[in-house]
Amino acid sequence: MITNPILPGFHADPSICRVPGADGVDDYYIATSTFEWWPGVRIHHSRDLKHWRHHSYAVTRKSQLDLIGHPDSSGVWAPCLSYAGGQFWLIYSDVRSLYGAHKDVHNYLITAPNIDGPWSEPIYMNSSGFDPSLFHDDDGRHWFVNQQWIHQPGKHNFNGILLQEYDHDARRLVGPVKNIYAGTPLGVVEGPHLYRRNGWYYLLTAEGGTFYEHAVTLARSRNIDGPYETLPGNPLLTAWQQPTDGLQRSGHASLVQTARGDWYLAHLAGRPLEWSGPHTDRQNGVYQHLHCPLGRETSLQRIVWRADDWPEIDGGGNAPRLHVADSGLPEHPFPPEPARDDFDSPTLNPHLNSLRVPFDERWISLTERPGWLRLKGRESLMSTFDQSLVARRQQHFNCRVETRVDFEPEHFQQMAGLVAYYNTNNHAYLHVSRDVDSGLRVLRLTVNRRGALTEPATPVELADGPVELAVQFRHDHYQFQWRQGGAAWQDVGPQLDTAMLSDEYVTHFEGEFARSFGFTGNFIGLACQDLSGTRRAADFDHFSYEAQA
Repeated sequence: MITNPILPGFHADPSICRVPGADGVDDYYIATSTFEWWPGVRIHHSRDLKHWRHHSYAVTRKSQLDLIGHPDSSGVWAPCLSYAGGQFWLIYSDVRSLYGAHKDVHNYLITAPNIDGPWSEPIYMNSSGFDPSLFHDDDGRHWFVNQQWIHQPGKHNFNGILLQEYDHDARRLVGPVKNIYAGTPLGVVEGPHLYRRNGWYYLLTAEGGTFYEHAVTLARSRNIDGPYETLPGNPLLTAWQQPTDGLQRSGHASLVQTARGDWYLAHLAGRPLEWSGPHTDRQNGVYQHLHCPLGRETSLQRIVWRADDWPEIDGGGNAPRLHVADSGLPEHPFPPEPARDDFDSPTLNPHLNSLRVPFDERWISLTERPGWLRLKGRESLMSTFDQSLVARRQQHFNCRVETRVDFEPEHFQQMAGLVAYYNTNNHAYLHVSRDVDSGLRVLRLTVNRRGALTEPATPVELADGPVELAVQFRHDHYQFQWRQGGAAWQDVGPQLDTAMLSDEYVTHFEGEFARSFGFTGNFIGLACQDLSGTRRAADFDHFSYEAQA
C-alpha cells in the first residue's frame, strides 16, 4: 500500500509527471510550491510512487526570482512540472502582493534538458492571474492556462480559467485569450491542469478555497477551448464534511499515468492536530478550531476510469484515503537520511532553506570556520528583506531539534539561536543575547503571536562558552530546552501551543479582506540578528532533526 501523505510537511500544490527511464524504469517527479522560501520550487523523485525523496530545486538564481520584500505566503505559487520533447518544462507564479482587492502576479516558464538542470532564464508569460499550467498536445502545440483574478467591486475575484496558445519558437503567448471555464457553485476556481484521453480534453481544477471546503473539480470537452461539461456528481475529491482518516483540506491536484496504464491523483491535504479519527464529531462543517502546523502536504489517490470515460477515486466515493493500492511497480526505497548535520560538507544540506534571498557568503559560510555554520547578523525575524535564517520544514508531529551555538554578543541588539518559525509575525525564538540593563550574556525566549512580542520566561544568565539549544515537539505543544558543559537539559519557559504555527491561526480577516494569510507550514532553524548593523557573527556546530514516535 501507499501511505499518505507521501510528502509530509509543507509540500503544497503538487504537480506530478512521469519520465521514461533509460534503464526501462520510469522516473516520477513532483514539484511543489515554496512561497517566500529559497531556493524556489522543491522537486521530489520516486520510481515506484510509494517511496519519495527530495531531489533538487528548479529556481536557484536571483535572475529567475527576486523575492526581496515579498509579504508572507507570497512568492512561488503552484508550479507546473511537465516533460515533453525531450526536456523538462516548469511554469511558476511569482505573487508579489496578496492583501486587499488586488493580486500582483507574474507567470514564467523555465526549461531544462534534465531534472538537475541547468534550468534556463525565465520566459515571461502573463500577469492575469496565478496557478499557471502548460499542456503539450498530441499535435505538438502548447497551451497555457491560468486562473484569472478580477478586482472590480461586486465581482467575485476568481473569474474563471483562461486559455492561450504558447509559441516556444517565439518565446511568448500567441493568439486569442479565452475564458474556458467559470467553475461550479463550489466557487474559487483555480489550479487548472489540462489532460487528453480517448478524444476528450479534461480540465482539472481546484475549488472551494484551500481550507476545509477545498475540492478537486473535473470537467471535459471534445475541444480544448470548450465548452466544458462538469463531472456528474462533482467534486472528484474532497474531504469537506466527510469522515476521513485525518486527511482534510484536500484539493489542488494533478494526474499522472504509469506505463502500465494506471492513473494516480497527487493532491494537497492537511492533517489537523485535533483530528481524532474517522468517527470524529467534526463531520458537519465545524472546523474553525482545527490547526495544521505541518502545513498542506502531498498525498496520492488511485484513479479508475468508468465505461463512460469519467474517472472516480478507486473504491468509490470522493473522500481521500490514508492508504491507497500501490502501483505494482518494483519497490524502490531510498537510503535513510542522517538525522544530524555536522556542517563538515562544503555545501549546505538541501533540506535547509532561507527566506527570500539566496545563500550568499556575505551572510552565511561553511568555510570561515571549518566544521561550523557561520551566520552573520542582519535584520530582525520580522523583516521581509535581509534575514540571516536557515531552517528546515517540520515534517512530523513529534520531533526533536538540537544545535550548539558559539556566540558572544556585544549588546542586546545582537542575538543568535534556535527558532520555531511560521512567518514574520508568528514564531518563537530561544536566543543568546545581552541583557539591556546589566549587560550580562543571557539566554532569552521570545514569542511573537500575530505581531505581538512577549517574553514568557525570565532570562537565564550564561557561563562563558558555547550553549546547546533544543526544541521538542509533542503533537499539540512544544518545549524549548538548553544546557552548557554537558549538564542535563533544562526547560526554558512554558510549553507553547503548536497551533500558533499553523495556517489556520495565522489567517484572519477584518471585514471583507484578509489582514494576514498563511499557506505554508512550520520551520525550525538557526538565526542571527545584529540590529545595530555591524553584522556580528554566530557559529553553529551542528543541526539535528530527529523524527520521534
